[in-house]
Amino acid sequence: MEWITSRSAWGGRRGGRVRNREGGRNRGAQGSSILPGVLRCVLTCPTPPDLLGFLRDHLHGGATLHLAGELEVVYQGRAASMAEAGDRLLLIKPDGSVQVHGPRGVKPVNWQPRTDHLSAALEDGCVVLHAERRSPVEVVRVRVLSCALASALDMVEDARLVFSGTEAQMQSALARAPHVIEPGLVVLDRELLVGVGGIDLYARDRAGRYVVVELKRGKAGHEAVHQLARYVQAVRTQVPGTVRGILAAPDITTPARVALEAAGLEFVEVSALPLPEERDFQPLLF
Repeated sequence: MEWITSRSAWGGRRGGRVRNREGGRNRGAQGSSILPGVLRCVLTCPTPPDLLGFLRDHLHGGATLHLAGELEVVYQGRAASMAEAGDRLLLIKPDGSVQVHGPRGVKPVNWQPRTDHLSAALEDGCVVLHAERRSPVEVVRVRVLSCALASALDMVEDARLVFSGTEAQMQSALARAPHVIEPGLVVLDRELLVGVGGIDLYARDRAGRYVVVELKRGKAGHEAVHQLARYVQAVRTQVPGTVRGILAAPDITTPARVALEAAGLEFVEVSALPLPEERDFQPLLF
């Protein structure tokens, strides 16, 4: 195993060195000059015990973690799925969100938008990451069969995301591509009028349940949660069965998230919108 760190022996974040497994210096590393103030630690081809130590050191240390290797993913929750062993990229963010990506496409193979419990352990000689969410109850287990690369990055968020355009344009884009909110979601109506106002997107999920979607182009606050709760309650009086409520926005305040979960509603981070489909126009003769 070889590891690189951008923290010097004196605790600074410059002058990183590359060491081999025995701790001897191989050559000077310029990791901190490539990613000044960002690169915390990198491991190449770590053994399972070394990888476990890396995860335990950095999993709750405010770093963004990347892990590339042969991974197996099992999800249990509102549904169940399994991604068989394959070359994948695991991404763990400081907020506890977990994504597992394959070699193609922009959508993750599996993900956990938020975790209440995140841990790693050795099971049968392999490192297993356990990401659990309590409401709704969902568990993602990632088994690392082999690891080629693991990195810990210190990334500072110094800007908030606000979509260009209007909420109407956001609504139009997500109505065309509701899978951005949730795979299998089908939009039934837009601006559906109920007694308390107009629902941005009225949809049905892959389990056949009705879904009320409230959209915000900036950071969602308490008022958005209150509005969504009223819409969901209005729909529940009109249709049988379970009615879900989803607040879709680039971000949400902490008090709003607490209120959302207390009301049994859900938040989906929408950080990018699909572009309109390009059309081929026949040029005019005159």
